[in-house]
Amino acid sequence: MRFVVHPIYRIQVCTGMWCKVIGEVSRVSHFINLIMIPAMFGFSLGISETYMTILVKTLEVLSLRFKLCKYSDSHPLREDGSMEKELEELRRSRPKPPVGGDFTLSDCFYFTRKGIESIVEDEVTQRFTSEELFSWNLLTRTNNDFQYISLKLTLVYGLGIFVRYCILAPLRITLACIGLSWLVIGTSAVGLLPNSRIKSWLSEWVHVMCYRICARGLSATILYHNRENKPKKGGICVANHTTPIDIVILCNDGCYAMVGQVHGGLMGVVQRAMVRSCPHVWFERAEMKDRHLVTKRLRDHVNDKTKLPILIFPEGTCVNNTSVMMFKKGSFEIGATIYPVAIKYDPKFGDAFWNSSKYSMVSYLLRMMTSWALVCNVWYLPAMHQQEGEDAVQFANRVKSAIAHQGGLVDLQWDGGLKRAKVKETFKEQEQKKYSSMVVGDDSSSNSD
Repeated sequence: MRFVVHPIYRIQVCTGMWCKVIGEVSRVSHFINLIMIPAMFGFSLGISETYMTILVKTLEVLSLRFKLCKYSDSHPLREDGSMEKELEELRRSRPKPPVGGDFTLSDCFYFTRKGIESIVEDEVTQRFTSEELFSWNLLTRTNNDFQYISLKLTLVYGLGIFVRYCILAPLRITLACIGLSWLVIGTSAVGLLPNSRIKSWLSEWVHVMCYRICARGLSATILYHNRENKPKKGGICVANHTTPIDIVILCNDGCYAMVGQVHGGLMGVVQRAMVRSCPHVWFERAEMKDRHLVTKRLRDHVNDKTKLPILIFPEGTCVNNTSVMMFKKGSFEIGATIYPVAIKYDPKFGDAFWNSSKYSMVSYLLRMMTSWALVCNVWYLPAMHQQEGEDAVQFANRVKSAIAHQGGLVDLQWDGGLKRAKVKETFKEQEQKKYSSMVVGDDSSSNSD
């Protein structure tokens, strides 16, 4: 015997299912609005603060309960002395000849030791790997992956994966998509207005509002210090660079003019929309190689005191939140006021460093979306000017040292371009000339005469 379901009953069942789905979507949208709308206007209802409090307490309890503290197995940083002093230590047992230079076979030990030290731990390569933690944060975001300790900890780790991937990630991706969509739509709409103060104000408000939504999509907790030193129009803001998200972090507290290369795809769509409402400085690939053209366009921008301050990361690459590497001199040749900014992330809640040689932008953003949170401190330093008799390189090094000191970062002289390129021959020649002058001695100058 067959039972025939009446069509009206089918319609009622389908209608009921759709009502349940719509109800669930409505509840989710209400929750998203509770996070997004306060972010648009720069205040919070306490949801993020409550989440961070629970997260901090949880990690503290787990560290004490399961003894998750780790001891770093890295070698201590060596103190680099001058070649002359270190070779002198090796030559104590050998008297210096009265005439001519000084050479001994023991010099080979010095260069051998230096070579081994560079292989074991050099100052460049280790700046492009994830920062090691002293305590595990239930993330496989450090140099060591998850290792079995106990059943309870494994269950907690599995629960953390569920929370991060099934609850936090969908919510964050939704907020990020809303922020980017509104950025494209809002800047395109503002770009249709005639140039005026109202257009400038609307452009800044749209930029900041959308960046704040994206920051909430990363559960970003940002603490800004010394806001009286914030960059002003007609100047250049320079900061250390850990991640592309640095832009989102800084633009939460103010609007900047961006500098960069023109891209295609989704990034190109965002760039074209942004430049309609705000005078960002985008360069074609061929133009980026013309230093004079780049300098001229930047100088023209900063000379107009009505335009937003330019945001530049002089390192030219992302460094792993432990140090500041050499600043390119280009932005320091313009003669504009420099506003230094130091950014320091807390690695306990997630690894903010973007290793571009290992992860694509999409995979990196997904890793950030599945981390616990993004916590950082931002320090605005007093404005700095080029001093009399100081060239661009010296000025860049002075600004870099100030940023490193404020952020508690290691101040390094190495070029971040060594991440992918080989050491320049000029660096090798400098060391060779130093040793040659020691071996030949003062006779080289007398012979040349």
